[in-house]
Amino acid sequence: MNKKSLIAAAVLAGVSLMSAHMALAQDPPSQATKAVASFQVPSDEDIKLFRKDLRSLKKQIIAANMGLTDTEAEQFWPVYDRYQTELTGVNDRLVKVIEDYTANFRDLSDEKAMKLVDDYLVVEMDRARVRRSYLDPIGKALPGRKVARFYQIENKMDAVIRYDLAADIPVIEERANQP
Repeated sequence: MNKKSLIAAAVLAGVSLMSAHMALAQDPPSQATKAVASFQVPSDEDIKLFRKDLRSLKKQIIAANMGLTDTEAEQFWPVYDRYQTELTGVNDRLVKVIEDYTANFRDLSDEKAMKLVDDYLVVEMDRARVRRSYLDPIGKALPGRKVARFYQIENKMDAVIRYDLAADIPVIEERANQP
């Protein structure tokens, strides 16, 4: 197994280990009920440590897959670090939305559900805004093809993380006795 595959496997393993703390979302009703009953939110410290490790692994994956020259690396990494710092702030808000949801999903009112969806969509817009705002600074550090490669690698890592989260966050159950 090459270095790139090992790093990708490490990210997947890390995401999977963190997800083991969350309930399954798409199980058949009998299993979903058991998963909801046993659902436990990871501690703040566990989440903080996991996110720090994940950021480090993401940086390693980017480094292993970008093929940067010394000059490109010298210009790119400070921009990348600022980019990640700004994204961390947005992702902190996403974590809060997820925590709010997981703390309340069993008894979620329609109003609270709408607020959580709105909060989530605002976070997503801000995430896209941050990513877009770094296109030019990254483009000044790297040639266009490497900029595109960077965003492709980011998208692939985000897709894996989001897939794993989506699979493990409990889905709202239908209420009994709805009109």
